[in-house]
Amino acid sequence: MPLTEDARWDAGDMGCGELVLELRQRLLAMPGRVLRLTSADAGAPEDIPAYCRLTHHELLQAEHPDYWIRARVPD
Repeated sequence: MPLTEDARWDAGDMGCGELVLELRQRLLAMPGRVLRLTSADAGAPEDIPAYCRLTHHELLQAEHPDYWIRARVPD
């Protein structure tokens, strides 16, 4: 069953630092909802899961270059 998303963002080949800053803002704006991120960056397969672990966002699925992330709901 394919995952559904509430929003999509194609980050292209944006590098890790810039990508994480923008991703943070996007996820903060959509608590509890799912973002489908597309990232062509070669480091994304390691960076995106690590970012989700550190920030407690839920990485629902990762199939480079696509990542489905459920934004955490703040306490």
